[in-house]
Amino acid sequence: MAQNSKASSAEHLSKTTTNHEEIQRWAEARGGKPACVQGTGGKGDVGLLRIEFPGKPNAKDDKLQEIDWDEFFEKFDERGLALVYQDHTADGQKSNFNKLVSR
Repeated sequence: MAQNSKASSAEHLSKTTTNHEEIQRWAEARGGKPACVQGTGGKGDVGLLRIEFPGKPNAKDDKLQEIDWDEFFEKFDERGLALVYQDHTADGQKSNFNKLVSR
């Protein structure tokens, strides 16, 4: 029983990845879509990257503009980013927690 407890308690810990397939799979499993923050980039630059979760509480930010995964990952790699994310919350719910950080 203690092993199950340890395994389930570890699920809420954050993970870090640069793997495109893993990031896309994680985001899409939660309804997430690649986005950029309007007004943060220069000419020809998408600006700040985000993963948006449409329809979730407090999720709609009028400055977020959906972009395609190819454009998202192109800028993700150019900027040397990694995704810190969480699969589940401490109480076992599917988590949308994520943060883009420098590698």
